[in-house]
Amino acid sequence: MTPEAVIFDIGNVLIEWQPERYYDSVVGEERRRAMFAAVDLHGMNDRVDRGEDFTDVIYETAEAYPEFRDEIRMWRDKWIELAQPVIPHSLHLMRALRGKGVPVFALTNFGIGSFDYAVPFYPFLKDFDRHYISGHMGVIKPDPKIYEMVERDCGIAPDRLLFTDDRADNITAAAARGWQTHLFEGPQGWAERLVQAGLLSAEEAAA
Repeated sequence: MTPEAVIFDIGNVLIEWQPERYYDSVVGEERRRAMFAAVDLHGMNDRVDRGEDFTDVIYETAEAYPEFRDEIRMWRDKWIELAQPVIPHSLHLMRALRGKGVPVFALTNFGIGSFDYAVPFYPFLKDFDRHYISGHMGVIKPDPKIYEMVERDCGIAPDRLLFTDDRADNITAAAARGWQTHLFEGPQGWAERLVQAGLLSAEEAAA
């Protein structure tokens, strides 16, 4: 069944999101491992993605762990360096779909403040036909509620939505609601899936 809309995750699909890599480059792997073992930084980020204040959550966490205070604050102050670079082929696919009139949505675990922070660096984030930003929705993937909210808002039948995400749990939750899905493991595989779905030609999907 040909999809009526294509839904992109953002982190590790359109923009690389590798905080550990950033910290390894700045403080070294040994200190990074110690910090991530002591502090639930991804849990901290989930709070932001659920809608809590970007700066407040990170700075409060930093104050709670003074031995890592400066490094934790980097999660806010150097955020754009954690979230880079763009994945060019994925961006090409997004633009190719939109160029053919295929509705393209974003469904992403992203904070309100962090998304606003990212847009000037990545203006294409404003180019989606619909934005489903977890911080504004108050719920994060893979909670089934977020997929239900997307369905209700866009009015498209679940089996006519094609969704790609780099996390298997997020894909499993979408598939459970009847969405067409693709586990993103690189842009070439995603390009091939879009061709298979009849949305792009091989030439249009090429990097």
